[in-house]
Amino acid sequence: MNLPLEDDLWHRIIKTTKLKVGQKKMRQIGLRSIMIVREESQIFATDALCRHMAWPLAYGGKIKDDCITCPLHQTRYDLKNGEIKEWSPFPLFPLYGRIVGSLRRPSPLVVHETRELDGWVEVRLSTA
Repeated sequence: MNLPLEDDLWHRIIKTTKLKVGQKKMRQIGLRSIMIVREESQIFATDALCRHMAWPLAYGGKIKDDCITCPLHQTRYDLKNGEIKEWSPFPLFPLYGRIVGSLRRPSPLVVHETRELDGWVEVRLSTA
């Protein structure tokens, strides 16, 4: 008998009624921190920490045009695919931003599949 891999499982993460449009929430699936975001037409799930300096994106991250901007050094990611739009620009001090940005190699945000089922938001973890 073949059992499903852990990454193939759907995890109930939050009741649908507890995630309003524009809200960001952090939840745990095992040891993995996940950020859930509800926009008008879609729910996004990504790893919760900025890939630059591991700041929790749900705490102060700004969402615009389906992208989230980390409040710490302004790294901006596309919520649909995790693509980096800007890597640590830190606009107030451009030289500082380049130095701090060079501390870690640019790395996309991991995006997870979501669905709504039986009043719950469910997440299937990406294998990336």
